[in-house]
Amino acid sequence: MTRHLLTIGGGLAGIALTVALLVTGASVIQGRQSADAPDFALETPDLADVPDLGGDAAGTEDSQVPADAAGGASDTGTMEPQQKSVRDIAPEQFGLPQDVKAQPLERIEPRTPLSQIVARPEPLPTVLRHPVALSAGLIQFGGRFLQLDGVLPQKVDRVCGDAGKTWPCGVIARTALRNFIRSRALLCNAPKNGWQGTLTTTCRLNNADPAAWLAESGWAEVPAGSPLAGKVEAAREARLGFFGDDPRTFDTTTAPAETPLPGDVDTGVDMTDQGL
Repeated sequence: MTRHLLTIGGGLAGIALTVALLVTGASVIQGRQSADAPDFALETPDLADVPDLGGDAAGTEDSQVPADAAGGASDTGTMEPQQKSVRDIAPEQFGLPQDVKAQPLERIEPRTPLSQIVARPEPLPTVLRHPVALSAGLIQFGGRFLQLDGVLPQKVDRVCGDAGKTWPCGVIARTALRNFIRSRALLCNAPKNGWQGTLTTTCRLNNADPAAWLAESGWAEVPAGSPLAGKVEAAREARLGFFGDDPRTFDTTTAPAETPLPGDVDTGVDMTDQGL
């Protein structure tokens, strides 16, 4: 019996000691936190500093400005206004100064080229074989194209004549140039190593100029100032080519023999082999 009482008393004494230690430790911790924390005094704002929210804030001169917009906080905790510079954007501020006066321009010598200028090769008289007239003034040599200089390019689908009585003058002009050339070689001023695209240059066919023949036959139009303008005007007055009526005849009579052109006499010698 006595043994059981001692056991129970010892347990109760241990519990009481534990509780006492916990209480003592809590008191020590609270005392340390109270000593480290500063004393804060709550400040009650003065009612005189509070703006009148019921009035018109935009119409009063003593309206309060938010602290973030009026200035920043100083080291003492008070708000101080910040001075910001304002840039003038008046139009006269962007003009030239009054002391600037216009000076006359002075022409100076051009600078030296950075690289040596390569001169383009001069066209050389070149024999071009197997010509095919594509239109009045445009000739094809294999895969190369040549426009006769001095005459304006013509379309092969050009139509002439009045309403109700038209005729395909573009096709007829091409046929006339083909009959004039008759697959003979032309001597043209062309680059030595060939060219790309369409080359505009002068040509000779024996002693005849194909461009001049087109102009005097009425199958060409020329730009202003062209030396062939007189031939075109003469063909217009004579109503030849584009400026006349349909030259085709639809009768069944025998057509007259073709008149040979100058330089067309067959001498048995190919003049193109001699560079002519």
